[in-house]
Amino acid sequence: MQNEFKNTWAVILGGSSGLGLASAKKLAVHGMNICIVHRDRKSNLEHFEKEIVEIVAQGVNVLTFNKDATAKETQMEVCAQLPKHSVGLLLHSIAKGNLKPMHGKAEEVLTKEDIDITLHAMGTSWYLWTRALINAGLFNKNARNVAFTSEGNTKVWPGYGAVSAAKVTLEALMRNMAVELAPLGITSNCIQAGTTETASFKMIPGSETLANWSKKRNPFNRLTAPEDVANAVYLLCKEEAAWINGTVIKVDGGESLR
Repeated sequence: MQNEFKNTWAVILGGSSGLGLASAKKLAVHGMNICIVHRDRKSNLEHFEKEIVEIVAQGVNVLTFNKDATAKETQMEVCAQLPKHSVGLLLHSIAKGNLKPMHGKAEEVLTKEDIDITLHAMGTSWYLWTRALINAGLFNKNARNVAFTSEGNTKVWPGYGAVSAAKVTLEALMRNMAVELAPLGITSNCIQAGTTETASFKMIPGSETLANWSKKRNPFNRLTAPEDVANAVYLLCKEEAAWINGTVIKVDGGESLR
């Protein structure tokens, strides 16, 4: 294990699988302590707990909270467990979005409530967690604030309307946080991952077709792996990335160029 990030904590929202978990594993290898806030059924916990054992084996401290990350009570509980000025990364990886279509049977189409829940979980909750960590005095002097967006921020996928709106919200918040939180030493960026076959991706209607299409248009003829994205998260945490602020970084092998 390398001690590149010794005594530094990463707070990962939605880190029990996919991009969040891959990032946790990557950062732990380099000595960063890991705090994961997730929401999983009992049936999924056995696999997650095995992953945690592997992370702990890297010699880092690990905290996990199987609670609703969008609840203020969860924010307060998590913040109370972390040392002051120790958080070097807040990573937003919440995938709690509604995938209803906008046209069809009245009881099956997207509602305002569906949109509101999705916007908060996948958009505004990032800002609220950022504020919670600031108010608790937890960020260190060179903290990184990172969230995952997607190509659905500009392209249309059937059933993706609410999530797309949340991603656009996420990116708008990122730009403002990049400017307004700079005096605190916090940089804010979004990572736009290429098509990655995570559990949340497979819930998108027609995801298999979308995956096959993405593989064909990718210059490397493969999908993005969670580890590809985790590598970018790690790079953003390094000292050399301190001047990267307020941008959407594509980690897709060139997929979005076609």
